[in-house]
Amino acid sequence: MEVLTTMRRMQVKSYLKLSIAVAVVTIALKTAAWWWTDSISLAADAMESLVNLAGAMFALAMVTIAARPPDADHPFGHHKAEYFSSGFEGVLILAAAIGIVWTAVLRLLHPQPVESIEVGVALAVISSALNGGLAFAMMRKAREHRSVALEADARHLYTDVWTSVGVVAGLIGVALTGWQWLDPLLALLVAANIMREGVHLIWRSSAGLMDEALDAESQHTIETVLARFAHPSRRFDHIFTRSAGQRRYVDLHMHMPANCSLGEAAAMRGAVEQALMDALPGLRASIQLLPTDREAAEVSP
Repeated sequence: MEVLTTMRRMQVKSYLKLSIAVAVVTIALKTAAWWWTDSISLAADAMESLVNLAGAMFALAMVTIAARPPDADHPFGHHKAEYFSSGFEGVLILAAAIGIVWTAVLRLLHPQPVESIEVGVALAVISSALNGGLAFAMMRKAREHRSVALEADARHLYTDVWTSVGVVAGLIGVALTGWQWLDPLLALLVAANIMREGVHLIWRSSAGLMDEALDAESQHTIETVLARFAHPSRRFDHIFTRSAGQRRYVDLHMHMPANCSLGEAAAMRGAVEQALMDALPGLRASIQLLPTDREAAEVSP
């Protein structure tokens, strides 16, 4: 299990390193497009890619911290570090959106012509193709490895792709109509779109740090496993779940007959814990044994 976990972390780090490399390339392409055209919407697009770079670098740092083993100060490990990455990227996105709004309003008040639109569109399309391919691959790995940091970076890349699509459409509109105000108006729409994604990432991060319960599908899987071990003389209650980065946890009470030997009860508990962990890879199950006619003094986790 630990070898598999280490391999997953290495794959997550590899994708984040690739994200950093792609961010550098797209920043260069979009900055060149901005310089060539003097388009404020392309400038906004380039600013978002700069946020991509900072977010990917921070995510890599947090994933590295999350991989550290438990120590005296953190006996339950460092898995929640990934949530800081998601929240940090959300804050960066909001900061970029505010900067885009400010610049776009100034351009609306003082319009300037957009030049060499064909070059800008071509560079934006190339950068979008790079981000789109990487985002698709990263999202698949994020779901496979339940990496919050990788998912946050993939979501931001998807936002960047749609931003570029909108920018390209707007620049084509400027070229066809000559309406220069379309460029800053499009930048404002870009800002609204990435601001929405930033709020989503911050919310996701705060939910994880607050020990949010597992998703409905995972909880249903746990209930299905426990139902297999249910018996008139054996019952389960006080089931609590939570997630911490790539780790998932379930704590529950298993009531056994009072005349059952300690060895028999321990063996049954071990079988239930193993069945739960087999059904949900990455799950950590903790079961408290109690007599059938007794309740624990403290029922809250």
